Amino acid sequence: MATSTNPALGVILPRELPADQIVPFARRAEEVGLDEVWVVEDLTFHGGIAQAATVLAATQRLTVGIGILPAATRAPSTAAMEAATLAALHPGRLHLGLGHGMPAWMRQIGVWPASPLAMLEETTSAVRALLHGERVSVSGRYVTIDEVALHAPPASPPPVLAGVRGPRSLEVSGRVADGTILDMPVTPEYLAVARTAIDAGRASAGDAAPPEHRVVAFAIGAVHDDVATARAIVRPHLAVLGEADWSAQIDPLPFAADFRALREASDTPEAFAAAMPDAWVDALAVVGPPDAFRARLDELGAGGVSSVVLVATSPDPARPDDPFAALDALEAVAHTAQ
Repeated sequence: MATSTNPALGVILPRELPADQIVPFARRAEEVGLDEVWVVEDLTFHGGIAQAATVLAATQRLTVGIGILPAATRAPSTAAMEAATLAALHPGRLHLGLGHGMPAWMRQIGVWPASPLAMLEETTSAVRALLHGERVSVSGRYVTIDEVALHAPPASPPPVLAGVRGPRSLEVSGRVADGTILDMPVTPEYLAVARTAIDAGRASAGDAAPPEHRVVAFAIGAVHDDVATARAIVRPHLAVLGEADWSAQIDPLPFAADFRALREASDTPEAFAAAMPDAWVDALAVVGPPDAFRARLDELGAGGVSSVVLVATSPDPARPDDPFAALDALEAVAHTAQ
């Protein structure tokens, strides 16, 4: 995996954004000079394919990532058909993310598999093969395909990335995917652990591994000339990190034990986030004035991150929940503004 000290910079399209604001948000992201917009498919919000198609059609140059489609909710042939159509209409601009999905949500709709690893590996392999024009026959634990090939595979197949956290899932990603989407927070310590697992998966696949592997890091970010203000903006978003689902990201940190002790001593997630030392906030988010913000992006790039995708937060106290205010602030660190 190649390293870069100038990773692409993107933003996550907020899942709560009303549907009629998707196009204005994407166009504003393009105007301020961001490189990527990623859409999410969280249960009961907006569909990933519909959002990606809309953003691609409404913009000119943005890379549009889908992060992620749960493997258990998509037949590989259908997912490949949808992605191939978008890739043919918008060559080189789509990145397709597949993952396990949140277990609670998948159980809620009755599709959580007995082996999430097998489901993800079989689905990712089949989708990628179909997008590359292969005729696919599979008789797996979860995927069964008999002599299927796309009628018109895209001339430029979109990369298929796995959105995963833990070491075994990261090995699957390294073995069969074109890249990995790492959920926030992505610290240098977690990045090193993740890359080791990805590399182990690539080594186990040998020549069958995809030729390149891109790493996308989701992150909480706030741009503000006063770093204390930037920290205050992101703190509420860090409250969830004390929950068990984030152990893979927290375990490698040098302050992991103190982190868990503070969470146990805190009455609520909000109190936990408010009590975090400033140094923890700086490690878990991308915060500060433009120069410090870019320096953190470069640090992640040097560690192997190809793009940093922000859950951007508004620095404007008059517009605290306005995602467009977050985009306005990101203009100071976007590539076209440098």
